[in-house]
Amino acid sequence: MPQTSPPLSSLLPPLILGTATFNDQYNPDPYALPTTGIVHRALSLGVRAFDTSPYYGPAEELLGKALGTPFVHENFPRRDYFLLTKVGRIAGAEFDYSAPWVRRSVQHSLDRLHTKYLDVVYCHDVEFVTPEEVLTAITELRRIRDATGQIKYVGISGYPVETLCELAEMILERTGEPLDIVMSYANFTLQNTRLSSVAVPRLRAAGVDVVPNASVLGMGLLRRTGVPIGAQGDFHPSPIELRTVIQKASDWCDKKDNRIEKVAIRFALEAWMREGASVGSKGDPASGIPWTREKVDIKSAKLGVSVMGVSNINELNETMRVWRSILDGLEGGEETAIQSGRGSKDHVWSLSRQRQVQELAIGIRRTLGEYLDFAWPSPPPNYVKLGLEPTKPAPLPTPAASPDQLAFKLPTGESMDVNCSDLI
Repeated sequence: MPQTSPPLSSLLPPLILGTATFNDQYNPDPYALPTTGIVHRALSLGVRAFDTSPYYGPAEELLGKALGTPFVHENFPRRDYFLLTKVGRIAGAEFDYSAPWVRRSVQHSLDRLHTKYLDVVYCHDVEFVTPEEVLTAITELRRIRDATGQIKYVGISGYPVETLCELAEMILERTGEPLDIVMSYANFTLQNTRLSSVAVPRLRAAGVDVVPNASVLGMGLLRRTGVPIGAQGDFHPSPIELRTVIQKASDWCDKKDNRIEKVAIRFALEAWMREGASVGSKGDPASGIPWTREKVDIKSAKLGVSVMGVSNINELNETMRVWRSILDGLEGGEETAIQSGRGSKDHVWSLSRQRQVQELAIGIRRTLGEYLDFAWPSPPPNYVKLGLEPTKPAPLPTPAASPDQLAFKLPTGESMDVNCSDLI
């Protein structure tokens, strides 16, 4: 059975910054976001992986602009961070998984991201096309990998866990080579943990190396204020009945002097760090301790990989504070807290918060009733895919400059009003 060497799990950071929020699904004007500041701040806090897609409007362009600055060139060599992008999805109802389009899309991503290679390329939202189309795209991505070195690792992404498992099994059977990575979103959250219960055993059996968990707030569903409304209006696929029980759960959480999004973020990041460890990774955990690839211990434990999405610096700071607190609560976390400068009290606080979140999660999940582990259909009912011949994307309008990196201080309290838009 061929295996990519070295395994992706030995290199990929367990925390990835997603850039779907750099799009008008989640924000009225992505060009008005402080995208350069977000990327610079993330790098400064130890984040070493960025997920994007041509489907996310100007996201690749904005990410490439941020990474192309002197600040990044002078402080963060390209080999020290990972770029993950996608091919195949062009618009809401337009897909092209053909070999010519895969080649064109990869080249466009290289150009927009100002890089000579892409660490990971996924086939995007595979449930919308046929298995044969997915196989065609995977075959071409691997050909590019082997012939040019412009791609390092290849995988698939999408929503329905059964479809992802079936395709991973099919690709292994048909090609003799397992996928390096399979990403699902909104399937390991407070509301739905089927990525762990259903997908992980099958994906491991299919030889998949890494399984990231994306969208820990269920595409923004698990928020007191409800689903995010951007320039495209209400795009969220959840039924009104699910939104209603989530609001009921949020009200219950308010009575416990907590916010549902705070509980949801910590629950998903913390639980997946453990439950996703078998399909996790050993890369830089962004703990605050200086780290290099050369220091990776092949015998060290893997951590489940999560993708976070933010729209501003405060959301990034708060997510990083929670992430590091979770690391402080792991086995050996007291040493991590001390070495990073946070101190042993942070380890004790993390263990206390861990227990509190677990108790709150039990109450919230009880409130969900029949919508616990509910998954909406994807594609949606009556979905019609366009049969148009895709053309080269029209040039995006020239944006105003994104706000520059500023001196931000990582918060220490948990009073911030978290409002993360977390789809990757």
